[in-house]
Amino acid sequence: MTEDVAKPRLKTEEFDFHLPRGMIAARPARPRDSSRLLEVGAELHDHVFRDLPSLLRPGDILVFNDTRVIPAQLSGLRGEAKISLTLHQRTAPASWRCFARPAKKLTPGDEIIFSDTFRATVAEKGAGGEITLTFDREGKALDSTLRQYGAMPLPPYLQSLRAIDEADDEDYQTMFAARDGAVAAPTAGLHFTPRLMEALAVRHIGHSTLTLHVGAGTFLPVKTEYVDNHPMHAETGEISETAARAINTARQSGGRVVAVGTTSLRLLEAAADHEGQVHPFSGETDIFITPGARFRAVDLLLTNFHLPRSTLFMLVCAFCGTAAMKATYEHAITAGYRFYSYGDACLLHKVEANT
Repeated sequence: MTEDVAKPRLKTEEFDFHLPRGMIAARPARPRDSSRLLEVGAELHDHVFRDLPSLLRPGDILVFNDTRVIPAQLSGLRGEAKISLTLHQRTAPASWRCFARPAKKLTPGDEIIFSDTFRATVAEKGAGGEITLTFDREGKALDSTLRQYGAMPLPPYLQSLRAIDEADDEDYQTMFAARDGAVAAPTAGLHFTPRLMEALAVRHIGHSTLTLHVGAGTFLPVKTEYVDNHPMHAETGEISETAARAINTARQSGGRVVAVGTTSLRLLEAAADHEGQVHPFSGETDIFITPGARFRAVDLLLTNFHLPRSTLFMLVCAFCGTAAMKATYEHAITAGYRFYSYGDACLLHKVEANT
């Protein structure tokens, strides 16, 4: 796992920047690998995403998150009051933690009705609009019903630009999506296409997968004055023995571990020991990576451009240095890169002991 070096307390305001609203991508690039790619190392280099094979070395290994986004946004009624819900973590075959709006008047025992044949009961109420719901069905039956009544959980900033539509059902899934459970896409994976994967294979660049079911907490802004007071929501993940072996073998052979997305990086670092060996993992992680962390498992990071004051921007600042990332984002804004989930990407080379 990452190891924090001694550091002063970080203020959230240190991770703020201004992004013009017009730079937020409302739709993905088509084809997906035609998006732009900013390489961030000792210098900045502008590329197209399909250039990626030439930027990596034979023997490197890409690690993808194979989670699949579920239709996690629901609308129901408590009496005559409309309740909007975003599921974010499954806790049992029939239960989900979720964020509710409005949540103030909800109490344990309240029933929320989605249709004549589909309803749920408030089991617990937490802070910040979080509740736990127990549905009237479980397992695959619940999954099937969610597909019928739920909507794709696009990030709030996208929903402020336009309405969710049928195109998002495909656009907001990566080509690796295989295991239901996420309520946000691992968006760095959205840039990959079968054509690009073939080009990577020709270059003898390997790949493996892990699973981290991304929760809606990834959208939550950091509202505390100090970064270390921000509560991280736990997410469920898994790294198989086969995947851990492939990643460790690549590194022992001189290859670099390239995390595709912050979700892959977070789980790899949570599962790594002090020597950088990745171990099989199954369970929850609430790892929160901020400047001062030392990375054990990951050498490069492919990621999109993130929101100001977000835990994800803090993570990339930890990986490359805060000053370097602010300069990178200034360049991206000036050069017209598209931001956030459907936007462009950057390839980050790790810089140790960042501040």
